[in-house]
Amino acid sequence: MFKKTSETMQSKENSVYPLTLQINARLQPLDRGDIYEDPITEALEECGHGSTVGGGTMMQENGEVAFCDVQIDLNNDSKESMNKLLRILEDIRLPKGSFLKSDADEQPVGTLEGLALYLNGTELPDEVYKSCDINYVVEKANELLIGIGMMYSHWQGPEDSALYFYGVSFDEMKKRMEPFLLEYPLCQKCRIEKIA
Repeated sequence: MFKKTSETMQSKENSVYPLTLQINARLQPLDRGDIYEDPITEALEECGHGSTVGGGTMMQENGEVAFCDVQIDLNNDSKESMNKLLRILEDIRLPKGSFLKSDADEQPVGTLEGLALYLNGTELPDEVYKSCDINYVVEKANELLIGIGMMYSHWQGPEDSALYFYGVSFDEMKKRMEPFLLEYPLCQKCRIEKIA
């Protein structure tokens, strides 16, 4: 038998409709706030349909982010409120594999594809690490992806560094980046993975 917590009773009392937006994106907490949480809050509050009430990050065993979520309270569960939220989510663009869930339902959302670029942090000559700059990789990659994608976040692991890009097509992002990755010394032994 389940006990109703005061939080649950409060929600019922105020007719708040709680939802979880699970985002299939590998984002640092600050990036999650800037890219998704804050814009959703701003849009919901502007139209008077609700607000976000927090978020979280799920980590893999190695410390890399697996996915993140944003907790949303709609003012009610009317069709109008749900449709407004879905339009907001469509506008801010989520990666494929994301979904919006309530106690009773789960709805897939998202159209973006994801590319993770892992730069080798241990096996290249010392001179490469001294003379090359990961910020240049970010700058150049974003330049090459104008119009189709961009870097959203990053992760520093014990053996490599990951840069996470999201855009309209994994294949197109990879194709545009490959010539640069082949020529820039810091990108030797890098690997690319599809993450959405």
